[in-house]
Parts: sequence; structure tokens; C-alpha cells
Amino acid sequence: MEFRAAVITASDRSYRGERKDESGPLVAEMLSAAGYRVVSCDILPDERQMLAERMKAICDKNEADLIVTTGGTGFSSRDYTPEATMDIAERMVPGIPEAMRAYSLQKTNRAILSRAAAAIRGKTLIINLPGSPRAAKENLECVIDALEHGLRMLIGEPE
Repeated sequence: MEFRAAVITASDRSYRGERKDESGPLVAEMLSAAGYRVVSCDILPDERQMLAERMKAICDKNEADLIVTTGGTGFSSRDYTPEATMDIAERMVPGIPEAMRAYSLQKTNRAILSRAAAAIRGKTLIINLPGSPRAAKENLECVIDALEHGLRMLIGEPE
């Protein structure tokens, strides 16, 4: 089965065209290589309500089985991606960010600073990744192989 994925980059500078988005395209490429059909790639500012509204629309319109965000998971005063995710979440999935942090901790002690979250809304899984291309790649590598089983359960497909 081919799952549909949406990618959202949260970055004020990329949204304004001041910095090229490298993480979003990298995440989309990784998802495509893993067999996902990437249905949308958005660059949004670090605005909690705007991020929440876009994720909610994707979920409620059943546009994607998986939403992967990149950016907005740190300590900056504008980092609100996890809060935007929790604003629309119906159920939290703590194991995914726990695994990503544990995996990243093997590479850098800064992994403890990630506030990434994962949640379910309807039949869509949402996963927050860090904004740096390297960290986004490492975090997605850590969980991508396990996602198929979870997504099959979520959408009610037999294995």
C-alpha cells in the first residue's frame, strides 16, 4: 500500500524567502524513497495558529496519512510546532519522539533539547522533526521503518 505524506516546514526566514528550505525537500525525498506519495510540501512561518490550521485541514480533509513537520521544535521564542501539533491532537504518540531523542542522543547531547511531539488526528499521524537538515534526516531515519505498521493500524488496513 502506498501511503500519502504531507511535509510542512516551519520557518519564518524560509517563508519570507530569506533562506532556502533544505529540510523540507530532504524529508520529502526520504519519504518518496521509502515509498510514500508526497502530496504536499508547505513552508509556513513560525505561527502556532497557522501551523495548527494547516495540519488540521490536512487531517480533516483526509489529504494525507502522515504529516511530517520540520522546524519549530527548539527553544526559540518563535518555536511552537509541538504546541500547534498538540492543539489539534486527538491522541499523543510519545514513543516516536522518545525514540528520536534517544537515537539522536547517541550523536549529540543537544538531543535532550528537542521538544518534538507526535500525535494522531483522525486517521493521520503527525510527527515533528527538528529544523536542521542533518537532525531532520537522522530523526526520520530512526522511525521511518516502523511507521508502516502504525499507519496500517491507524487507517484500518490489514497487514
